[in-house]
Amino acid sequence: MDIYTYKRHFLFKKCFLYFWKTKNAIKKKNTKKFNQIVLSLFLGGFSSFSILYCVQSILPVFSKQFSLTATESSLSLSAATATMAIGTLFIGPLSDRIGRKSIMSSSLFIAAILTIICSTTNNWIIIVLLRSLTGLALSGVVAVAMTYIIEEVHPESVSFCMGLYISGNTIGGCSGRLLSSFLAEYFSWNIALITIGFFSLISSCLFLYFLPSSKNFHPISIDLHKFLKNFYLHLKNPTLFILFAIGFVLMGSFITVFNYIGYRLMLSPFFLSSSTTGFLSIIYLTGVYSSPKAGILINQYHRSSILRIALFLMILGLLITQCNQIFMIVLGLVVFSGGFFASHSIASTWISSFAKIAKVQATSLYLFFYYLGSSIFGTFGGFFWFYSKWTGISSFIIIILIFGIFLSLKLEK
Repeated sequence: MDIYTYKRHFLFKKCFLYFWKTKNAIKKKNTKKFNQIVLSLFLGGFSSFSILYCVQSILPVFSKQFSLTATESSLSLSAATATMAIGTLFIGPLSDRIGRKSIMSSSLFIAAILTIICSTTNNWIIIVLLRSLTGLALSGVVAVAMTYIIEEVHPESVSFCMGLYISGNTIGGCSGRLLSSFLAEYFSWNIALITIGFFSLISSCLFLYFLPSSKNFHPISIDLHKFLKNFYLHLKNPTLFILFAIGFVLMGSFITVFNYIGYRLMLSPFFLSSSTTGFLSIIYLTGVYSSPKAGILINQYHRSSILRIALFLMILGLLITQCNQIFMIVLGLVVFSGGFFASHSIASTWISSFAKIAKVQATSLYLFFYYLGSSIFGTFGGFFWFYSKWTGISSFIIIILIFGIFLSLKLEK
């Protein structure tokens, strides 16, 4: 076969596969199957992130209940995000072999059951261990959901479906924090976790019932050599490695700020209750505006410039929170959060557009560094809180964000 015949054969095969995928993909919005996918993935994202972040707003409650420092209390969240980071590296290839729906459904059920079990113990070491297993289970949803959407939804509707899934993540994280802070104050942290666990169990059943089985999934064997080689190639690529590092900085900064802001507002001169500080999670909804807005701006201006502006907004927001007035603190957190969601949106889309091979593994590596930053900085920030309270936390995060700006300058080259 000469080279021209080979090229024609390859092009025909590629067109046939694309036609077959789009033929089987769910094309129209508001059809029964499309609505089932949207509802299922919204529930999956809502359940996953409500379980993951429900402990963040009750970290001061854990400190009081178990006589823990802020650093020790933060392990209930950091342990979960650490194991989730590790899980995202390997769960994708496993789903290539087993299937998308089975991985996601199992992950949701296991995470919900572990959360219910966690609510029944009063041993802190066991709680941290159970939260670690919960994070590992949730990686099955985080690492696979977007792949399912890309495979099963027609390209014209992918962005719409992806947006609804991400909104489920955001609303779930916000609701988990709000509900747990309210229940922990008026009842107990045990009641908070068991309630969220049962809600998530019901969501898992609905997810399993409504989510259509994969039509475009074809199981493939796991090639360990190719798998490790692709990881090595991505880590060796300077641009991708910088983007991984920026994800590490972003999530580490964001989680650290919201881990310890509750401690600040429960002290003098504010003396707010845990349920009141839980309402700060509503600020997360700024991502609903800033993430798509960043997507529009990077089509008009250079991505690295918009990324730097977003990082500067995070620093500005932290500086505003130094004022000892509730209104100014909330304003600072809004500015900080808007900058974070815009930065994360830019970095994650940059990964997808830049990676030429094994895009799924490139995204997995980004998520690995992203959640690893949450675990390391979220816990390490407790030392700065112990010695210098909010000033120490802010100084620590500002230094990290300045490093992020330096990395964005390297990207421009």
